[in-house]
Amino acid sequence: MATVVAFHAHPDDEVLLTGGTIARLAAEGHRVIVVVACDGDVWAGPGQGRRLEELRSSAAILGAERAVHLGYADSGHGPVLYEDPPGRTRFARADAGEAARRLAALLAEEHADLLLSYDPQGGYGHRDHVRVHRVGALAGALSGVRVVEATVPRELVAQLARLLLVLRLVTRHRLEEMRGYGMPRSAITHRVDVRGYAAQKRAALAAHQTPLSGRGRSARLFRLLVRSPLPAFRAICGTEWFAEPTGWTGELVPPLCRRS
Repeated sequence: MATVVAFHAHPDDEVLLTGGTIARLAAEGHRVIVVVACDGDVWAGPGQGRRLEELRSSAAILGAERAVHLGYADSGHGPVLYEDPPGRTRFARADAGEAARRLAALLAEEHADLLLSYDPQGGYGHRDHVRVHRVGALAGALSGVRVVEATVPRELVAQLARLLLVLRLVTRHRLEEMRGYGMPRSAITHRVDVRGYAAQKRAALAAHQTPLSGRGRSARLFRLLVRSPLPAFRAICGTEWFAEPTGWTGELVPPLCRRS
């Protein structure tokens, strides 16, 4: 049995990017710990802690053993970085070295074999996601734990963006942004089939009631995904992708050991 730590930016990211992989690892007997850098309170309102409760529910549905908050506040997604809330630091403003030491300490405490983090773009460029990539890489170097980065094929995102433009769920400006998300297929080293865990993944996503009940394009897309029929959800969310900085294309687990 291996121990895998899945490091994410906000509650609900653990499902969207790695939910099927977490469920599959847990079902195959591995121990999974979900860690989020931010509390996600930009969605729910400061100090309520509702997003972290939703995270714990989601993690339990996926079969993860623990859900841990690294201690930072959500930085939001927009041109303005708000002031730090009382007693906390927004993740985008946090010292990356200090955050990496916190994560490395958790990796040591859990005797982790593998850290799941994000690609250099943070998937879609959100400043907290980009910071997850940096902090994850630093923590891997500090701890000696193997790091594999969650991503999406850039070519697939471009196709999706064109469809969303037709459905008027994104603007043309957003379409141009989306073409730079993820990584080229040629850089992706691991493709994980999680179709057998689609029901778990959809249920875990539904546990995040705060974004589900929100407003705006993101909330509409979230609801569309959660309420889609299972065959459609399986087709859309039945594969998850990772890139390993070393370029190794072997299985995620097993083996978990580094190449000699």
